[in-house]
Amino acid sequence: MATLYMGVEKDTVAPYVIFSGDPWRVEVVKQYLDNPQKVAFKREFNTWTGTYKGVRITVSSTGMGAPTAAIAMEEMYEAGMQVAVRMGTVMALRDDMLGNFIIPIAAMRREQTSATYVEMSYPAVADIDLVNIMNETVIQMGAKYINGLNCTMDGFYSQMHDSRFSLESGRDMAPVFEELKKLHVTGIDMESSCMMTLGRLMGVKTCVVTMTTVLENLKKVLEGQERTDAEDLLCRTALEGIYNYHMKYGKESL
Repeated sequence: MATLYMGVEKDTVAPYVIFSGDPWRVEVVKQYLDNPQKVAFKREFNTWTGTYKGVRITVSSTGMGAPTAAIAMEEMYEAGMQVAVRMGTVMALRDDMLGNFIIPIAAMRREQTSATYVEMSYPAVADIDLVNIMNETVIQMGAKYINGLNCTMDGFYSQMHDSRFSLESGRDMAPVFEELKKLHVTGIDMESSCMMTLGRLMGVKTCVVTMTTVLENLKKVLEGQERTDAEDLLCRTALEGIYNYHMKYGKESL
């Protein structure tokens, strides 16, 4: 029986699942899969399954924010997911990170969805084997990365980027960025801590591989072909990372 929102079933989902926030980034990943099969495109959840270098992989989208990311984790777990990789973009708090990868080892849980599953003292931590493999893969792809600490929040226009309304309301984003930099947080997003928390609770090996496309409060942004190329590299790195993980650990763990 298909799941409620995503429309996936056990025979249509691979043990390895890549999650993208953007449904249209799934279309980029699909181009690198052999024999991609459309599973469903319902609401913000665009799901395909195929093979990459002989390894069966599902790629799906979560939309923006922790609530729908939690739905995606729940329904993919129901369908048999064993390894989860969030492949997304991130707002970096270091000026030298634009166009580079952040592969966080953990995240601050400032979104509220994960709190509906477990108390806030429970850590949002990535699987170390997956992190190490993704680190190695980024180097193989000729790119740069840091392993940092992400902060996941709910309010894009209330906590991360000025808007007409925030400016009219006198809301100042600067204290948020300054506080996080003092805490040595490297990036801000809207999904990672929820997905890592749920992955740990579910016993699903989970990590986050993110490409820096913007700096704090969008003071600098990747645009045009540069943005397209960066996201393409992100997609290829996630696929190659899962292949590398499978070659080292897959036969034992799946």
